[in-house]
Amino acid sequence: MSKLVIVESPAKAKTIKKYLGPDYEVVASMGHIRDLPKSKIGVDIENDFKPVYQVMENKEDTVKKLKTMASKSTMVYLATDPDREGEAISWHLCEILALNEKDNNRVTFNEITKSGVKTGIESPRTIDMDLVDAQQARRVLDRIVGYKLSPFLWKKVRRGLSAGRVQSVTVKLIVDRENEIKAFVSKEYWSIDAKLQNGKSAKFPARFHSKADGEKIEIENEDLVNGILAALQGAEYIVKFVKKGTRNKQPAPPFITSTLQQEASRKLNYSSQRTMKIAQELYEGVDVTDIGTTGLITYMRTDSLRISDEAKAEGKAFILDKYGSQYLHDKDRVYKQKKNAQDGHEAIRPSIPSLTPDSVKDSLTTDQYKLYKLVWERFIASLMSVCVQNTVSADITAGDYIFKASGYSVKFDGFTALYEEGKDEEKEDEGTLPELSVGDKLTLKELTPNQHFTQPPPRYTEATLIKALEEYGIGRPSTYAPTISTVIAREYVEREKKTLKPTPLGEVTTELMKDLFKKIVDVKFTANIEDELDLVEEGKTHWITVLKNFYESFDKTLKDAETKMDGTRVKLPVVESDVVCENCGRNMVIKSGRFGKFLACPGYPECKNTKPIIAETEGFCPKCGKKMIQRKSQKGKVYFSCETGKECGFMTWNTPTGDVCPKCGKSLFKKRGGMLGCENEECDYEVKTERKRKTKAEEE
Repeated sequence: MSKLVIVESPAKAKTIKKYLGPDYEVVASMGHIRDLPKSKIGVDIENDFKPVYQVMENKEDTVKKLKTMASKSTMVYLATDPDREGEAISWHLCEILALNEKDNNRVTFNEITKSGVKTGIESPRTIDMDLVDAQQARRVLDRIVGYKLSPFLWKKVRRGLSAGRVQSVTVKLIVDRENEIKAFVSKEYWSIDAKLQNGKSAKFPARFHSKADGEKIEIENEDLVNGILAALQGAEYIVKFVKKGTRNKQPAPPFITSTLQQEASRKLNYSSQRTMKIAQELYEGVDVTDIGTTGLITYMRTDSLRISDEAKAEGKAFILDKYGSQYLHDKDRVYKQKKNAQDGHEAIRPSIPSLTPDSVKDSLTTDQYKLYKLVWERFIASLMSVCVQNTVSADITAGDYIFKASGYSVKFDGFTALYEEGKDEEKEDEGTLPELSVGDKLTLKELTPNQHFTQPPPRYTEATLIKALEEYGIGRPSTYAPTISTVIAREYVEREKKTLKPTPLGEVTTELMKDLFKKIVDVKFTANIEDELDLVEEGKTHWITVLKNFYESFDKTLKDAETKMDGTRVKLPVVESDVVCENCGRNMVIKSGRFGKFLACPGYPECKNTKPIIAETEGFCPKCGKKMIQRKSQKGKVYFSCETGKECGFMTWNTPTGDVCPKCGKSLFKKRGGMLGCENEECDYEVKTERKRKTKAEEE
């Protein structure tokens, strides 16, 4: 008879089993095992919103196995993730396995290391029903909105749409930003840049600032520029004022969920979903050479900036050994938490700070290495000294006008020797200035007028959208990634390079929601709901009360919307393509169907011509030399074929590239097994490319 520990994933089970030894059996529930039914609302609204849970599809065998193992164990520990979601999974397991809710059978691991697992297993507690109720309230709220509002959108906009409490506000933010961009009126303005030289020094830049008496001048057109340039003819450039000083640049705090997603988007170009998947792998455990399976980072769903004293001590020891005492900050930094931060876990940090990225590189995939490096460097940098910069600014008179020049040099690099935070918008870099003194006469080497136009606000990227959601208090750390993935999958939003742009469907649906369901898409209302869920978690309000307050007004709004829209349907805007229908000569339009987007003739029903949207690829057909296009099979699998179709008949599952075969000159294709090869029947050229190495766990 052994003790049973139930976690969520097999990878996590494997790592924990290693630390607990033979007296424990560790098994995975494979995530949620019980949920609201898919085919119906599953909430008894009339009976205090009682949820009707059932075992999820394909989880019957898992439940059977868990029951068998639990019946043979002396003790069952529920060790799911340490957050609301994990607490709810533990409660569902407790219900299904008929365990006693009042037993101390709940354990949590902030980090999957030997010390972290030992600490967790030695400190069992009862299931926190306040956490469970907060998760139940969120689940029921989202189910009510989804099941009540989605059918309304099906009838009034397009079948198959979905609505969500958080996703609707997210789409509204993106649509509102697009409307700002469309409404933006650009204004002309000018700047005047001078290149100056002090004696034989290097040239340095200075920018026109104001009149000599300090009156600021807005240069709005070319006539004003020309007037100033004429007045500057023959002017002497003399240093009027010099200010020297120093400034300290502070390191960024360790990561929380939102900042990790933002920085991974900026520096690694990872989507939030990809970032969280990799972070989950690093948390659950990786097989590290000479160490074995261990979790490399602490729990990745957190909004706390707190760091344990033990981790700080390890980080400081590394800095002293690697960089020296001058690079160690003299006292612990205290970071200001957000007002609604849960502070349930530490910030995201390396679980073993002495494990440098390079020391574990050979044990990680490329993605894992890059993200671990980001987490590790950010944490170590947060313990390092400030970067000290020498600054200098100068006012330079030129006739009746003043130019300003500024620059800096690094006096002590501090934390920047290791890491600097990425920026969403690049700013003009300050240069270095030569030694300047009041009264110095400078030589003008170049005077350049530059025309500018004010720019509209930029579209959201994933990084800036997550930042906005966090600032507005919409959603929580665990919801950012799935929310963004959902609005893209539902075709409300699309990616355009690195930015997020609303689709016509997203714009139409949002306008309808703003007109009929103001509260659902109201930022403050959604944030207030999150605050109420936090109060449930803190035990300060009952979850049924939150649901009743929400549903009363929601139900009335829905009925009013049904009455207002009775007999009417929103017409989606038609997106015209540049493809001409070969049957009737009209420009075909883009439609959406069960299998995605396709081209259709707008002359329907007179002309019923349709065709797939063709995506051209790199490379050329090895058979006839025509272009290669990407297609999809009936099962949705991507393949590539010659643009002439049956006329040529060439198709392949391998991806064409822009590389050329060195033997025959035809296009090369990416093949399975990391091979790059020629598809010309008369050529056998093939070469192995560098392949992303999998971890042992992934291979198994």
